Amino acid sequence: MLQTEFAFTLPCGYVDGEGTLHRDGVMRLSTAKDELEATREAQGTGREAYLSLLLLSRVITRLGSLASVSPTALERLFSADFVYLQNLFVQLNDVGAASLETQCPQCGARFAVSLMDAVGA
Repeated sequence: MLQTEFAFTLPCGYVDGEGTLHRDGVMRLSTAKDELEATREAQGTGREAYLSLLLLSRVITRLGSLASVSPTALERLFSADFVYLQNLFVQLNDVGAASLETQCPQCGARFAVSLMDAVGA
C-alpha cells in the first residue's frame, strides 16, 4: 500500500498568536491539482514568490493542534522551519530522489535502483 502521509517535527516550531508552540505535523504527497491551483493562485494575485507557501499550506494536513495551515501562518515560521518543510516537500515528491526495489531477470537477486538511474538521467 502506498504511504501518502508523513509525520514530521519542525526544528524550532511554529508559535501561534496565543504563544502556543506547534512542532509535530503531517504532510501528504502533493497532487497535480495542488501544484496547478497553487501556481494559478500565485500568478492570479501577482505573488509568485508565495508559491512555496501556497503549496505547503495545501499539503500540510496538521501542525500541532492546527487542523489546517494557512499561507499566512506559514509566513510566521522561523527560517529554519520553512527550509525544513521545503526540503521535506521535495524529498517526498521528487521522483528523482526516489528508488524502487527490482529483481534481476537472470539470477532473481533483488536490489534497489534509483529512478533517476532507471530513466537514464
